[in-house]
Amino acid sequence: MAMPAAAEKEDSERAHRFAKDQLKAIIERIERLEEEKKATQDDIKDVYAEAKGNGFDTKALRTIVRLRKMDSDERREQEEVLETYMHALGMLA
Repeated sequence: MAMPAAAEKEDSERAHRFAKDQLKAIIERIERLEEEKKATQDDIKDVYAEAKGNGFDTKALRTIVRLRKMDSDERREQEEVLETYMHALGMLA
C-alpha cells in the first residue's frame, strides 16, 4: 500500500534532518580534535624549546623520538642500510 504524499514528504524531511544533524556532529568532533591536536603540537614545540634552552640538540632529540617509535627490527634494518651507504661513500673507516 502506498503512503500518502504528506507522510512520504515528512519521512524524507526527517531523514534529511537526521543526516544533517549527524553531519554537523561529525564536523564538530573533527574541529574539536583539530583544536586538541594544535594544542598538543604547541606543547611539543614548547618542550623542544625548553630542551634547547637546557643545551640539548633538538635535531638529535627529534631523531631519537622518531627511532623509538619504530619496531626494533625496522630500526636495526634502517641502521644497517645507513651504515652500508656510509661505508660505500667512505664515510666510515
